[in-house]
Amino acid sequence: MSTESKSLIQQARDFFPQVRQEAKKVTWPSWNETKLTTTFVFIFAVVAAIYFAVVDSIAYRCVNFLIGIAG
Repeated sequence: MSTESKSLIQQARDFFPQVRQEAKKVTWPSWNETKLTTTFVFIFAVVAAIYFAVVDSIAYRCVNFLIGIAG
């Protein structure tokens, strides 16, 4: 084995315990916070999808009107 690959292996051995140590410091959200934010994200995604569908439909009709294609 070359000294470079040993160095990489040693770096990996040092890295993963540090990751575990940092993960223990994380403040995880409560179950209620998780449900609330997930619900908000889904509602926002639906609202955004409706908004973009309406804007796309209007843009499609405007372009078709401008270039003279009957829709």
